[in-house]
Amino acid sequence: MIISGSNRKGFTVLLAFCMAVFLLSFAGVAFGSGGGITVIPDESFFIQIVNFLLIIWILNYILYKPIRNILIQRKEKITGLDQNIETLNRDAKEKDDAFASGIKEARAKGLKGKETLLQAGADEEREIIEKINQKAQADLAEVREKIAKDAEDVRASLEQEIDAFANAIGEKILGRAV
Repeated sequence: MIISGSNRKGFTVLLAFCMAVFLLSFAGVAFGSGGGITVIPDESFFIQIVNFLLIIWILNYILYKPIRNILIQRKEKITGLDQNIETLNRDAKEKDDAFASGIKEARAKGLKGKETLLQAGADEEREIIEKINQKAQADLAEVREKIAKDAEDVRASLEQEIDAFANAIGEKILGRAV
């Protein structure tokens, strides 16, 4: 049974009264038997009860009440600190979640940017290769034209000299002038 607040005062007074009545009832039995000192309650007993209750009231007012107030203030402070800790933990968790989602978004954005850059690089590579191929085709066509022209020039010059060559070959084969 937990006794708190205003019930504590009444309980303390009731406990003190019960103890006094208990001691009063069994005082004669405890000390009266066996030929020892006999305690006979007289008017000083009631004065002692009043004195005891007065001391309990004074101690409660001077000592226990300030201590209880300090304990209540400490409990309120601890409760406030606990709530503050819970709030800070919740805020830290929210910030951690926000940070994690920010990191995730940044990674996704980075990967998307990387894919865009890779695609742009691949497109530029294709364009460069296509330009090189076109230049090579143009150079090849130019070289073929030059070779064809040179072959035509050589053929034309050879055709002019063909009679001379035919005579020279005929002379060599026949061994005489033709």
